[in-house]
Amino acid sequence: MAASLRLRGAASGLLYWSRRQRPAAASLAAVCSRSMASKTPVGFIGVGNMGNPMAKNLMKHGYPLIIYDVFPDACKEFLDAGEQVVSSPADVAEKADRIITMLPTSINAIEAYSGTNGILKKVKKGSLLIDSSTIDPMVSKELAKEVEKMGAVFMDAPVSGGVGAARSGNLTFMVGGVEEEFAAAQELLGCMGSNVVYCGAVGTGQAAKICNNLLLAISMIGTAEAMNLGIRLGLDPKLLAKILNMSSGRCWSSDTYNPVPGVMDGVPSANNYQGGFGTTLMAKDLGLAQDSATSTKSPILLGSQAHQIYRLMCAKGYANRDFSSVFQFLREEETF
Repeated sequence: MAASLRLRGAASGLLYWSRRQRPAAASLAAVCSRSMASKTPVGFIGVGNMGNPMAKNLMKHGYPLIIYDVFPDACKEFLDAGEQVVSSPADVAEKADRIITMLPTSINAIEAYSGTNGILKKVKKGSLLIDSSTIDPMVSKELAKEVEKMGAVFMDAPVSGGVGAARSGNLTFMVGGVEEEFAAAQELLGCMGSNVVYCGAVGTGQAAKICNNLLLAISMIGTAEAMNLGIRLGLDPKLLAKILNMSSGRCWSSDTYNPVPGVMDGVPSANNYQGGFGTTLMAKDLGLAQDSATSTKSPILLGSQAHQIYRLMCAKGYANRDFSSVFQFLREEETF
């Protein structure tokens, strides 16, 4: 089954299903005991740009953590803070019955759960496993089946809001899974986000996230194009941003995450597009949207164009910059 999951991660785009997943052996007593044990250790796998501040917010709420990351250096500050750092996802599962994963891709998620030293090697019955990665909805569903066989519960809970919201604890979580488990998940997710929304069966959280990022990519490109055009027409960028944000063109990309250097403080465009949400990850998410659109026969004309733009950016040296660097890309590419 692990090989099958890896194929899912490498080539996504299969039909959705709506049957609710139910745990095979997670009794009501296990659910109740889990929700009551509020300050027992929580496992956290993946402490990169997003996972790091998310884990820190759990610490602020008094949760002891069991930490793992494929890059040991990412764990150092948690170790220095007195948290446990272990050497594999399996070790996390051995020590914690509530685990959050925050990983870049479907392949990474599959490895963390089903790999040689994955969570499923040592997961305890009744454990609650929450995946906040943005991955193929079908992979989430397959992982849920594997987790269910072990008597545990899997929920997909991808996030929106970026690194800033992760730091401030204001993320939005889109949660898919067994509805009866939502309260137990919400207890943890509420420490890291201001909005925790139940979407339905496993995979619906991923579906909501993919749709959100599809729109985000389109709006960021539109904001970058409008700002670039206005600047070349002689408008001051701060003035133009002010006008857009009091007019009908206003959007998150213009008023909260403006892509033009010097317009806003505290955003990647003010820091040479370092940090934030990488162009590679946006291209990946748009690929998920493209696959889902193909499988559901849904036209996404602007989404497909956005996908091509972000893929081109990756090939042109923007892969590790924040996705708002599309403004700089458009400024430099005058041949479109």
